Amino acid sequence: MASHIVGYPRMGPKRELKFALESFWDKKTTAEDLQKVSADIRSGIWKQMSEAGTKYIPSNTFAHYDQVLDTTAMLGAVPPRYGYTGGEIGLDVYFSMARGNASVPAMEMTKWFDTNYHYIVPELGPEVNFSYASHKAVNEYKEAKALGVDTVPVLVGPVSYLLLSKAAKGVEKSFDLLSLLPKVLAVYKEVITELKAAGATWIQLDEPVLVMDLEGHKLQAFTGAYAELESTLSGLNVLVETYFADIPAEAYKTLTSLKGVTAYGFDLVRGTKTLDLVKAGFPEGKYLFAGVVDGRNIWANDFAASLSTLEALEGVVGKDKLVVSTSCSLLHTAVDLINETKLDDEIKSWMAFAAQKVVEVNALAKALAGHKDEALFSANAAALASRRSSPRVTNEGVQKAAAALKGSDHRRATNVSARLDAQQKKLNLPILPTTTIGSFPQTVELRRVRREYKAKKVSEEDYVKAMKEEIKKVVDLQEELDIDVLVHGEPERNDMVEYFGEQLSGFAFTANGWVQSYGSRCVKPPVIYGDVSRPKAMTVFWSAMAQSMTSRPMKGMLTGPVTILNWSFVRNDQPRHETCYQIALAIKDEVEDLEKGGIGVIQIDEAALREGLPLRKSEHAFYLDWAVHSFRITNCGVQDSTQIHTHMCYSHFNDIIHSIIDMDADVITIENSRSDEKLLSVFREGVKYGAGIGPGVYDIHSPRIPSSEEIADRVNKMLAVLEQNILWVNPDCGLKTRKYTEVKPALKNMVDAAKLIRSQLASAK
Repeated sequence: MASHIVGYPRMGPKRELKFALESFWDKKTTAEDLQKVSADIRSGIWKQMSEAGTKYIPSNTFAHYDQVLDTTAMLGAVPPRYGYTGGEIGLDVYFSMARGNASVPAMEMTKWFDTNYHYIVPELGPEVNFSYASHKAVNEYKEAKALGVDTVPVLVGPVSYLLLSKAAKGVEKSFDLLSLLPKVLAVYKEVITELKAAGATWIQLDEPVLVMDLEGHKLQAFTGAYAELESTLSGLNVLVETYFADIPAEAYKTLTSLKGVTAYGFDLVRGTKTLDLVKAGFPEGKYLFAGVVDGRNIWANDFAASLSTLEALEGVVGKDKLVVSTSCSLLHTAVDLINETKLDDEIKSWMAFAAQKVVEVNALAKALAGHKDEALFSANAAALASRRSSPRVTNEGVQKAAAALKGSDHRRATNVSARLDAQQKKLNLPILPTTTIGSFPQTVELRRVRREYKAKKVSEEDYVKAMKEEIKKVVDLQEELDIDVLVHGEPERNDMVEYFGEQLSGFAFTANGWVQSYGSRCVKPPVIYGDVSRPKAMTVFWSAMAQSMTSRPMKGMLTGPVTILNWSFVRNDQPRHETCYQIALAIKDEVEDLEKGGIGVIQIDEAALREGLPLRKSEHAFYLDWAVHSFRITNCGVQDSTQIHTHMCYSHFNDIIHSIIDMDADVITIENSRSDEKLLSVFREGVKYGAGIGPGVYDIHSPRIPSSEEIADRVNKMLAVLEQNILWVNPDCGLKTRKYTEVKPALKNMVDAAKLIRSQLASAK
């Protein structure tokens, strides 16, 4: 019985790629240095999978930024502003598209389906001159082959690529991206022909959009595309891979009828209904790649349940046509549990990271072939039994409090208009008030102090002193810049979710459980293993300290329950919404303690609310109901004069704008600049928004410093669709990843732009 891995984490066991990328961007190392680190990571991955017995090992899943940007490079689809004139695309053009440069902004970045991973959105139009401009897929296949590993090259499928793209600025809204399919397929034919010539016998085409609700003409595009590729694919075994959800019946029918396709991959963890489609009818003689090992969570596989599923499928597709696989790429999980030397032994026994999931896939394949590792299966059963019976998982008081939430919608008693009046009397803010989103740059020295404090090399007294000095520096800088509503800069926090999880019960933490979010940005999701509660106040000390340093309003900074949930590895033994309600109650306690501590503006970030929206429309209403309700629970008990902010970023929000309004926050700050101000279109189309709103005026994920004129132009565009008395001026997101040499001039220009427009509005009266 054969085994397959959809994809693998690319940062390296100790985030080697992250540090190599950042050194390269800072011009401390060369392109050759970066490529050597990259090659070492790839060879380690291939060797590991090969030694584990994996038959179908992927290549070309490694990327210096993301796999969609790699495809854009492969197709030569570089927007004109980057000055690309043809030939093989180098790292300078590649990273300019991802990060921008001194003269031009980056391309839009958005979430990869419903994950916390991001991709760079292709900008396409009728004038794009597609050409085979990056030979990375072929080069990596040859690289693996030279190491003695025959791999399955992986490409983002042509139809998914186009449907994940957007029309470039200036292109007619009515432009059909699928009309570019013939031009795109011409390049795919070149790539596939080269892969065949290099010796590839299998190829994997990822077409994840097949799990979405697609109209008939989009499904027809798959039929047409693969018919066009059929002769080129001849002689290859072709796997079309889907993941993240059930595949709809019509899409299943389309997929299993595609010309030239040998095998189909399905997520059978999040797509359990797909099993029924397979059992009801599967094409004879084709391979089924059964994704029974979860690629998006860190819990050990239930071997007995998976084996039962596989045995049932074996009866449908045949023993020699069933391949055991992961549900999706392991990119979305941590690298290797072996690096967790300090994790509680009992909790560790319940978990499996990417390296362990490779072992799980191969153990299931061997068991299905009659070579069951009895010791491994017994250990698996014991770990699952331990988790089910462990008293540390259940807290009766928490469960009762969450159950008592039923029957109320937890809205604040007064409407937002009256609350804003009460808040203005207290805060006395100018029109177009300026603020930032929370974090300020995290210097090497700051990280060192925090790291040494955790390692008990620095006393608590010295740690608090260092943090106080950093907060004072940030407060003084904001006052110098004349920002209206301040933040303390979050120097005590490495990560907005990890920080809270460390102080909540029911959470566990890893030392090296890093997961890539985008580019070199890695996050270390906490693990929610049990019922959640807040033993004591988490942020009041720091926020009150910061407020004592200034007479201006200081925001208390919290992460919302839905974002904590969506950015954690969540327990899979109860519904996600039940866990979210527990987190909401814990955050509610913190909000009320901040208010008692004299904090009059409290931001509860829900950056990941849109990210968690299910991929199928039929599931949207239920998710939005409990997600929005969870947010309202956190702040339903505060006074009218306490201003509640929330923040969202890097997702498409227009389709959930009514749910955002239903959150009933007093002010929302929201990413806007990098997505070509698409957010504003919803207001142009007549949606009325009565609360405060701050669409971001500049992109913080790029080192580029926008001029005050550019920012003023953005604000004027906002004023064309939003009332001046509700508009705020702020960056897109937190400033943690930037340097002070970038932050100071950018914020100065932002404040100058706000003041300029205030004076223009005053003189126009």
